Amino acid sequence: MAAVLIEREDAVLRVTWNRPEALNALTSQMLSDASEAIEAADPGVRAIVLTGAGRAFSSGADLTAVNPGQALGTETIDCANRLIRAIRATPAPVIAVVNGLAAGAGCSIALATDLTVAAESAYFLLAFAGVGLMPDAGATAVIPAAAGRARATRMAMLGERIPARTAEEWGLITAAVPDAEFPDEAGRLVTRVASGPTHAFARTKHAFNRTALAGLETALEAEREGQVFLFGTDDFAEGTDAFLGKRKPRFTGK
Repeated sequence: MAAVLIEREDAVLRVTWNRPEALNALTSQMLSDASEAIEAADPGVRAIVLTGAGRAFSSGADLTAVNPGQALGTETIDCANRLIRAIRATPAPVIAVVNGLAAGAGCSIALATDLTVAAESAYFLLAFAGVGLMPDAGATAVIPAAAGRARATRMAMLGERIPARTAEEWGLITAAVPDAEFPDEAGRLVTRVASGPTHAFARTKHAFNRTALAGLETALEAEREGQVFLFGTDDFAEGTDAFLGKRKPRFTGK
């Protein structure tokens, strides 16, 4: 079965991570497939939905496929950055429908969309520090722009779970919806956007890209540079080993 499902229904393009058994952990191929679908969207697409199958939006990069070492890590970052650029460049509004956990790059991607609606039981987690890494996929630009530097630093360095309701209060997401109402509410939001003033939405998005997210490209480059360095550290090797071994990491600062 495909790891990414691409479906078109009338004016809505739906992109679904489809590895529910792995909590939709992201591979470079999955990121590339999602990017290609968004980049290829024709003018008839008036809304794009990004979501996850099963009980998670995405648990982030698949650490079973990202070994310590620059080459593979660089590929993963480049594919994630391509997706962020595609989300921001497409004139169609991109809506993240977050049905559960959104962690690591999954969190970054969900918060980089234009509208993010989450089930009340969902939560957001920048899990990077737990494996000796820094946030990427645009998180260092998108999250401070939405919630402020102090909260962004808290998420990045302390790795706390941010419940959907708190994320809404912080301005990180559009809405947190009770689980029982979530499918219907998400559907209504998508329908409303897809039937809205397409050109006005596109121009609004373009303006936000040039103002609130003017530093996004600089952030993507800085994240890539920092992450490539961190892939070569002992702390990343230890963090990855601890994660896969389901134990607490012992960082040494090397």
